[in-house]
Amino acid sequence: MALQNKILLLNYKGYLREVFNRSFASNSRALYKSARNESLRITEIEDGREPERSVDGTRIRSLKEMPGPSAISNLIEFFCRDGFSRIHEIQIEHSKKYGKIFKSRFGPQLVVSIAGRDLVAEVLRAEGVAPQRGNMESWQEYRDLRGRSTGLISAEGEDWLKMRSVLRQLIMRPKDVAQFSDDVNGVIVDLIKRVDTLRSQQPDGQTVLNINDLFFKYAMEGMAAILYEDRLGCLENKIPQKSQDYIAALHLMFSSFKMTMYAGAIPKWLRPIIPRPWKEFCSSWDGLFSFSQVHVDKRLAEIKDQVARGEAVKGGLLTHMLVTQEMNLEEIYANMTEMLLAGVDTTSFTLSWATYLLARNPDVQEQIYEEITTTLGHGTIPTADDVPRLPLIRGLVKETLRLFPVLPGNGRVTQDDLVVAGYFIPKGTQLALCHYSTSMDEENFPGAKDFCPERWIRKDATDRVDNFGSIPFGYGIRSCIGRRLAELEMHLALTQLIQRYRIGVCPFTDEVKAKTHGLLCPAAPINLHFIERRA
Repeated sequence: MALQNKILLLNYKGYLREVFNRSFASNSRALYKSARNESLRITEIEDGREPERSVDGTRIRSLKEMPGPSAISNLIEFFCRDGFSRIHEIQIEHSKKYGKIFKSRFGPQLVVSIAGRDLVAEVLRAEGVAPQRGNMESWQEYRDLRGRSTGLISAEGEDWLKMRSVLRQLIMRPKDVAQFSDDVNGVIVDLIKRVDTLRSQQPDGQTVLNINDLFFKYAMEGMAAILYEDRLGCLENKIPQKSQDYIAALHLMFSSFKMTMYAGAIPKWLRPIIPRPWKEFCSSWDGLFSFSQVHVDKRLAEIKDQVARGEAVKGGLLTHMLVTQEMNLEEIYANMTEMLLAGVDTTSFTLSWATYLLARNPDVQEQIYEEITTTLGHGTIPTADDVPRLPLIRGLVKETLRLFPVLPGNGRVTQDDLVVAGYFIPKGTQLALCHYSTSMDEENFPGAKDFCPERWIRKDATDRVDNFGSIPFGYGIRSCIGRRLAELEMHLALTQLIQRYRIGVCPFTDEVKAKTHGLLCPAAPINLHFIERRA
């Protein structure tokens, strides 16, 4: 009866939304006033209108003295030279020209970029208990417009801290994630079937065209199996319409990246003149939320039926969240939406790059194959418990993420005044942490352009846990909460693909470059050969 009462309480979502909206409106006015005051202070400091500072007799330089490109050159770079697709390259260009710390202006927004490993470490280690991400105003504006809750990616402050405390106990420890091995391996069975189907459709019987499309569907199917405790049919020959609609919504979101990620540089008064980007952004979020809500409501209805029949309620992540009610229903919708969004492209792009790198480096691929067969034997299905015994598989994922970090940069807003590299950075300043630049720095990784998974299993400086040269999942309390899930999907899939196939490059495929499209993704389709190994 107690469990049934808990489930029935979830029906009060209308009341909870009303309370949330009233509270948010009140807090927003206070936050706006505070943010406006901080913005004015930053401008005064940048213009040199505040007194000079010193520490232990050493003069602290001001923002005015910090080097960086002009607002006009940024405008030309990003809007006339397609800089939005080259953010990762611009990081390196600017760090070489201006140094490891520099400032930029995007419309009214001042951004201080940190492009040195030790400086990134200094900033992240100085964070408080609830670090604030970079500018996500467009995400918040959509949620205000639709009366939606924030999830772990978009939330800040106490809301974020509460959600993380709930989720971290479910999916952050390796032993908690290990329970999903069977779910992931079930999806990998369908992945391999799909590889064989796609190979059979080509004249040579070996080629899989546009491998990222395949891995996108694998990642979506795998994350849904874990998050929703349900299968979507993404790897079937005919994908269900609802899953197709979600895929379309996700692609639409990233196609509107230029507007949404840099909303601060585009005045809102331009929307009536150029309405399409904002409408597409809202439409894509509508589709993503709707998809998650259908699956959450489906599981909730199943739980209610089980309770009504007097049956014990068992399940995974979603079941736990619905039964314990540590989050309200709107927060569950938001978190399921944002976690699926974050997990799909992160995993699919990394798998695409990893198989591409293996194809271009056959000697490395055979080393990894030998490790797998020596450790597991032929045909053994790996689980999470086997991964620690496969250091080259772990090194493969780490090295792929170093060369092609899915998030080439990350954002923070300073919550206190800071001094970094001798410059005074006031509270409320937008920081850009240039992860691509640090991961490609020869000082951090000798032979930085080389593909070398072994560098991660040598007991030298690059094997330190605190090596901030490459932190694709972030660091500290605001690190990626889905890291263990993504790694499980990648480790198990790569192990089984290498067990079964020798992966090669198609003769008609040129070298594939990276581009920034919200995330760092292939600039062209990756076509690969999957040649079945003989035992």
